[in-house]
Amino acid sequence: MNKIKGLSLHVISFSEIEELSISERVKRILELILKNKIIIIHGKLRAEEEARLIEDTMAMAGHVKNFKGIELAVIEPDLKEKTFFVKMKYGLAKRLVGDSSALTLIGPSSVVKEIKRDPKKIELLLD
Repeated sequence: MNKIKGLSLHVISFSEIEELSISERVKRILELILKNKIIIIHGKLRAEEEARLIEDTMAMAGHVKNFKGIELAVIEPDLKEKTFFVKMKYGLAKRLVGDSSALTLIGPSSVVKEIKRDPKKIELLLD
């Protein structure tokens, strides 16, 4: 059985980054990724932040030694089968305090081969 060498998880609460600008958030995330850390954010990046992260990653992939890119996944509660009242309550809470019920996982492609998710679990396949 192979041992995983140097595996590092870095958990970030959303309150830790919520006051940062888009570029500051992306910079903080990429600094950790370049240290081969797998990041777990308690919350969800906004669409423009996710797009900026992907753009910056693609720009870096050909220019930074041993950097192949990132793997990213967001896990959110499944509200498909919930009642209208529960969906409304979730939507209101999301608008008031942000999407704190989601988890965002980001890892360097050199460490994380693939992220598989289904409603009950998440699997990180490491390289």
